[in-house]
Amino acid sequence: MAFVPSYISLYERGELQKRVDLLMDILKECRLCPRECRVNRLNGEMGYCKAPSELMVSSAFPHFGEEPPLVGYHGSGTIFLTHCSLRCLFCQNYDISHEGSGERITPSDMARAMKRLQEMGCHNINFVTPTHYTPQIITSLSEAIEMGLRLPIVYNCSGYESIEVIQLLDGIVDIYMPDAKYMDEKHSQTYSNASNYPEVLKKILKEMHRQVGDLRMNSAGIAERGLLIRHLVMPNGVASSEAVLKFIAEEVSVHSYVNIMAQYRPEYRAFDHPDISRKIAQKEHAEAIQIAKRSHLYRGF
Repeated sequence: MAFVPSYISLYERGELQKRVDLLMDILKECRLCPRECRVNRLNGEMGYCKAPSELMVSSAFPHFGEEPPLVGYHGSGTIFLTHCSLRCLFCQNYDISHEGSGERITPSDMARAMKRLQEMGCHNINFVTPTHYTPQIITSLSEAIEMGLRLPIVYNCSGYESIEVIQLLDGIVDIYMPDAKYMDEKHSQTYSNASNYPEVLKKILKEMHRQVGDLRMNSAGIAERGLLIRHLVMPNGVASSEAVLKFIAEEVSVHSYVNIMAQYRPEYRAFDHPDISRKIAQKEHAEAIQIAKRSHLYRGF
């Protein structure tokens, strides 16, 4: 049976527009992320993320550096959004996330970009750091559907999400791809100014899994629906790898697809903090893999 994205049914029932209206309403007192700045984004006010009311995009292209189930044969249709609600001190895309490198576009522009990526053969539409633009993105989705969009939507985020917003995305997003950065409030406060990150992450991972389940792929090994979790190993145990991986195995699903990433390098303001001012050692990444295996995780890595 040919894959049909979950959002098609919502669109046909008129439910998608109801979700758009609810999401846009949140912008009036913005609480799209757990920081809940409550500024009126529609009136030009900016909160912690520094994002305007209009969509801002850095790039849109077929990406071949993502996880194999997303890349497939023709790439993941990746759209990098500008600004970020988490703003980590070690961000490797700080020019986009902190400095706002990108251009303002309309929802119609976004719809056309999505359709163009589909025409290029991409296997999905992969929104990178969508949190603070979620209402505008979902607004553009309706227009893209009318243009013929039929690809799964990937919500590629930091894991620092509003449970209210994620619940409104139920039936819209096919593939959730959150980071699982920390399980230690001290580190999440120091490096991301978010002491409640671990508490938020636990609820978000469970809700995402409730909606889409474990990652499922078609006969060609290309992801169609489910949860794909990223965990970036950091120097000196800053990422709490053992606690993160055990939580995933024990409280989300032992069948979770987890990408345990080794590419940490000190960027942006990381050199101001001795604990994260170096690349990780090969041994640190190998230890994280062993922890995952001992926790009976077996997909990804």
